[in-house]
This record gives sequence, C-alpha cells and structure tokens, in this order.
Amino acid sequence: MATRRALSVAVAVALLAVSASADSWLYEKFTTDGNVRADYNAQGQQVTSLILNQQSGGAFSSRQKYLYGQFSIQMKLIPGNSAGTVTSFYLTSGDGPGHDEIDMEFMGNSSGEPIVLNTNVWANGDGKKEHQFYLWFDPSADYHTYTIIWNDKNIIFKVDDLFIRSFKRYPDLAYPGGKPMSVHATLWDGSYWATQQGKVKVDWAHAPFVVSYRGYNADACTPNGDGRPLSCPAGTDRWMNRRLDGAEWGTVEWAKKNYMHYDYCKDGWRFPKGFPAECSRN
Repeated sequence: MATRRALSVAVAVALLAVSASADSWLYEKFTTDGNVRADYNAQGQQVTSLILNQQSGGAFSSRQKYLYGQFSIQMKLIPGNSAGTVTSFYLTSGDGPGHDEIDMEFMGNSSGEPIVLNTNVWANGDGKKEHQFYLWFDPSADYHTYTIIWNDKNIIFKVDDLFIRSFKRYPDLAYPGGKPMSVHATLWDGSYWATQQGKVKVDWAHAPFVVSYRGYNADACTPNGDGRPLSCPAGTDRWMNRRLDGAEWGTVEWAKKNYMHYDYCKDGWRFPKGFPAECSRN
C-alpha cells in the first residue's frame, strides 16, 4: 500500500513538473527587476507576482523585441484599497525621446470604487492619446485576460472577449510601426497622478500590494535586422490583417457609452489650439 501511495505521489509530482516546465514563461522569456515572485498553481500554471512596498515595486521585461503581433496575459489586480498604485502591461521601444509605446495601465482606487484602465498610444515620442475606462467587474476577484493586437493597420485593445478600442493608422500621421518593441509588466507607486489626479496617495498601511500574472502569450513577428523580412509564426493573418467587424465595433461603442472615463479627443483644455488630427477622422 505504501509503495502504491509513493508511486502515485511520484507520478503526480512528475506530471506537475512536466506541466510546470511547459508553462515556465517568466525566466525563459523575461528579465525581472525589483520584487518579483514566481510560483505554480495546482494546474501547473506559472503565476508571477509583482509586489509593491515602500522600498520597491516589481517589473518584468521581455528578452525578445517584436514588430507587430498579438500579446495577451491574465491578471488579478490588487484587492481592497489600491489607491496610488499603477499596474501595467505594455509594449515599448525604449525610453528615448522618440520612442513608441502601447499601454494598458490600471490605476488603483480606494476600496469600493472602480478601477480605471488607461489605454494609450505613443508614436515618435508623442503620446497624449488616452482612452480611459472604468472596469465593469472587480479585477481583483479573479483573473481576466487583457490583449493588445498590433499590426500595420490598427492597434486593438481587448478585455476578456470584449473589444474596447481601436486606434487606426493614417498614412500622414505618426504611428508605432517602425521600431521593434519589447513587452513589459510593472507595479509601481504612482501617487502623483494615478488616483483622482494625484489627490489620493498610496496608503502604506495596506502594503505589501500584490498583482498576479499568468497565461502570457505572444503570437508575434520578430525583426531580423534592417532590410530583412520579419520572422513570423504560421498563421500570422489571424492578427496581421485584423480589423474590427460591425459586431466588434458594437462592443467598442458599448464600452464608450457606459464606461468611458476620459477621451483625449474631448479634452479642449488640454488641446486649446485644436485636437490631434485623428480625432476628426475616427
């Protein structure tokens, strides 16, 4: 009996090890910085936690750079009072003045108030293209999937199965299309702007703050140097030519009508000399 029990335990451990090995995405695909912890759940999925305390936050950044693709991850945000904190999943070409970037940022809030999802696009160092939404669910109660689709026609933001934004490319306007970008996730103290424009700061009595990530996937092309074709996975058309259809535009309009918190194309105070050109074309 003891032998059978030991054998059963050994088999279970071996199966978990195989499953874990297949899902070991963090250290294989990313470098880490600050407070980062990696564990496995009962299903063998790697769960990465970023931790924020008064000394440091946490981050992971992809070793590989990409030029177009579909990027998704499942996240469970900070429960309770997360005011002042900023959690992110984004792509960027770097920190220089002419950088490109595509952002999904989650701005913490006081207990009982909805979390704001900030979507933004930077092209050649020019950002200020935010669409912000109140989330229509509790993002700390369970994992939800957040997706960025980036191709040469548009940038699409998706929450679970719902499309919430499409940023269209215009030939005469700057667009993130010439610079390879790496994938990043961060948790940091954004007290100066994150909650009610910086009026509500991080309450360190609730620290440490923890955000969990799992199920990362990058279905994307990688650059091979100047003038050489991209290396792309099979079936690239599933996202390379992706545009929203009528029903999917319907979910974008639903999100705008019911949950939009901020639209840069309606902020006349910010743009006293006129709105960005794409605002009149969308």
